[in-house]
Amino acid sequence: MHAQKVMFLRRVASKLTPLQGSRFFSSSNDLFKSIQELNQEMESVFGEPPASSGLGGSLDTQTMSQESHVVTNDVTQKESFPVLTHIGSKGEAQMVDVSSKEITKRIASASCKVLLGQKVFDLVSANQMEKGDVLAVAKIAGICGAKQTSNLIPLCHNINLSNVHVDLTLNPREFSVEIVGKAVCSGKTGVEMEALTAVTIAGLTVYDMCKAASKDILVTDVRLEHKTGGKSGDWYRNK
Repeated sequence: MHAQKVMFLRRVASKLTPLQGSRFFSSSNDLFKSIQELNQEMESVFGEPPASSGLGGSLDTQTMSQESHVVTNDVTQKESFPVLTHIGSKGEAQMVDVSSKEITKRIASASCKVLLGQKVFDLVSANQMEKGDVLAVAKIAGICGAKQTSNLIPLCHNINLSNVHVDLTLNPREFSVEIVGKAVCSGKTGVEMEALTAVTIAGLTVYDMCKAASKDILVTDVRLEHKTGGKSGDWYRNK
């Protein structure tokens, strides 16, 4: 009897070793089959069936718990994975259909910065650039650019804008122009691209107005600052 017990324990050890990485079993059916064989052998060696809380019960519960955890993680990952709405099921580019969305008030603001350098900054601040008032021209350019967003960005919707506001401020510490743009509409899709286009076109206009004085001007830090409205709700960069 002692020899049988030793042999049985060795078989248990050999059977349970793969459990540390359950992927060694081709399926859960293989695992349950192995457990069933061990239970039958246990009964023949010890003369009684294993308790429900013994090998089979604990392993079944552990396995079911692990499988449930894996499935739950897979579902959670799929739900949290971001979806690129401009890409179709076959990977092709597509325009998003917004016909089923509700009309809500949409607001977005964006910013960018133009690094001029001290020489150009002094000329701009003194309004001595050959082409004229840099800040005034760039402001108008930014507003016009926002209204042309759908013509510049191919998959953007043509939005009826309620308001576009562009501000340009000289920053003497960095010898730069700081640009902030805001777009507003009541519609079925957001105005983030309109705000971003406004500040980008304004920044490029500053470059164009000043490029005769320097080619080392840098348009940088184009970014969305906040947006409100729509299904995704409000978003703020600094919160």
